[in-house]
Amino acid sequence: MAQQTRPARGMRDFLPEDVRRREHVIAVIEDVYRRYGFEPLETPALENIETLTGKYGEEGNKLIFKVLRRGEYESSGETDLALRYDLTVPLARVVAEHRGKLPKFFKRYQIQPVWRADRPARGRFREFYQCDVDAIGSTSPVVEAEMLSAVSEVLGRLGFTDFTIQLNHRALLTALLNGAGIEPALHATSLVAIDKLDKIGRDGVRDDMMARGVNQASGERVLDAFEDLDLFDRIVAQAEGGAAARQNVAAILELAESTPAGGRVKLTPRLARGLSYYTGAIMEAAVPDLAGSVGGGGRYDGLIGMFSGERIPACGFSLGLERILVVMTERNMFPPDLATAAADVMVTLFEGEPIENALKLANELRATGLRVDVYPEPDKLGKQLKYAASRGVTFVVIAGADERAKGEVTVKNLTTGEQKSVARSDVGRVLGPS
Repeated sequence: MAQQTRPARGMRDFLPEDVRRREHVIAVIEDVYRRYGFEPLETPALENIETLTGKYGEEGNKLIFKVLRRGEYESSGETDLALRYDLTVPLARVVAEHRGKLPKFFKRYQIQPVWRADRPARGRFREFYQCDVDAIGSTSPVVEAEMLSAVSEVLGRLGFTDFTIQLNHRALLTALLNGAGIEPALHATSLVAIDKLDKIGRDGVRDDMMARGVNQASGERVLDAFEDLDLFDRIVAQAEGGAAARQNVAAILELAESTPAGGRVKLTPRLARGLSYYTGAIMEAAVPDLAGSVGGGGRYDGLIGMFSGERIPACGFSLGLERILVVMTERNMFPPDLATAAADVMVTLFEGEPIENALKLANELRATGLRVDVYPEPDKLGKQLKYAASRGVTFVVIAGADERAKGEVTVKNLTTGEQKSVARSDVGRVLGPS
């Protein structure tokens, strides 16, 4: 019986066209991040299990892919490693481990896959890439403003014109929950419910909060505040920490107006973000017609201290590559030349002709910057031309016995049908990139 050929659920194969699109998006993201002064970093796919557990809240911990111990410990059923859930916790570990080698203000970008044992859905996979930027060492709102600017520039460069960036603050949410009469012991579980608002709606969140022990009146007051900014401001202003958090948000909004994020960022009281390590401003970038966001992040001043024992300010933003690709594909946003062939030129090969001649010609053309394929086995010219056309190759170079005798090659343009003889010494110049 033939074996199953589909990849594991929530995982995917990427064919050449898929990879070209991914590389296009990643190249734009990397270029923008570098121009904002972020440096590259990579971390292992596997982390010690204790590095990840306890960092993501009750929902996140359930989604960690755990790895069984190996060798003589395999039968124990115990786990000691896990696939990384995100790029932020590994960064915190790296900063704690290498703090003495890093600059006072460390800015890094990281583009690598992460794994979550989640339920696959449109734009949601179990293996996916995150494109992170993080700034370590400062509590200044300039950090958030620069991140919002970089993310806005990335999305603008990719062709998005209708995105918004939602901004909130964890202390505002705490002040709101306190002001609505929700006891602190229920705050974390309440935020898990609130984070589902876009997915399950107001009634669903209210019912979820009640199931978690929040009384109905308090839950309704919180949900009312999300829909009435004046009510939201009145409640948080009366609770401890609310006024300072509101001032911090106002400072970020003001600074963002001086950047490419200007006009894109708005205070969104209902924004919660489920990860438990956030301590300050939280952010999400959203586009219409997509359930969920294309990216998000926030300030997590306490996370690195879980590894180092020292409170180190930190803030980050993560763009979800897969969700960006889903929207760009559906909207046909990719440049036309991404559908380009794997080669610009194909060199033909005929029965009885020296194969070395074709290989040498191909290398001469590659030296000019062209992408060159060689038909791998002798065949009729018609079949070779048909194959080149099916691959989207523009030019076919024919160098048979007649051409060699004249010191020429025949160049055929498969797009126009034009065919001409060119001196062997000139073919690279004629076909080379302009």
